[in-house]
Amino acid sequence: MVEKNKIFIGFDPGSEIAYHVLKYSIEKHASRPVEISPLRLKDIVAKTGFRREKDPLATTEFTYTRFLVPYLCGFKGKALFMDNDMLCFSDINELFDLDLDSYWLRVVKHNYHSEVAIKLDGRPQTNYPRKNWSSLMLLNCKRLTCWSKEDVEMKPASWLHRFEPIPDEFIGEIPKGWNVLERYDESTKLIHYTEGGPWYENHKSHPYGKIWFHYRDEMKRNS
Repeated sequence: MVEKNKIFIGFDPGSEIAYHVLKYSIEKHASRPVEISPLRLKDIVAKTGFRREKDPLATTEFTYTRFLVPYLCGFKGKALFMDNDMLCFSDINELFDLDLDSYWLRVVKHNYHSEVAIKLDGRPQTNYPRKNWSSLMLLNCKRLTCWSKEDVEMKPASWLHRFEPIPDEFIGEIPKGWNVLERYDESTKLIHYTEGGPWYENHKSHPYGKIWFHYRDEMKRNS
């Protein structure tokens, strides 16, 4: 039996619908079956005993647990982490076909600075180097033992989100169309609603919200 490519999607109780619509969009376009798992904080705590002091600047429950993916995979194989505020329009298996032999992980290397102080879901927006790099990560799990459970529990946010323990030459790139911020056109393979998605009441009029509602309604019809 061919092993399915593993995908972990951040899960936040306040935006559960975003997880389900993203999962549907991935499966709709996948040329091969994939194994999709939600990163639910309560499940991770129950399974692993993970404990981290609450961070008032953390905007989701998966702000830190995303870095546990290699640990959850036993530091073996490849895995993909994705934020939940995304929508996929292409075959996600294309990412798993990228070469990882020379890299510890691959990301879209955004040079991003938000001018918005408050996200449109009402939570604070923060800026930092390599912002949004960790929102979509293709992981070479055996190389990422630096992200032990203990390190993810204790290390500062900057150490994790800026990939401080990883030499620059081991951070490869994902084609930019796979993490397009707040925009959709013919080159977009995945849109990322970084400042509040259309599932939030105060952001239903997002310029590219209609396509998200189309996928949501299609999912409901097919369920």
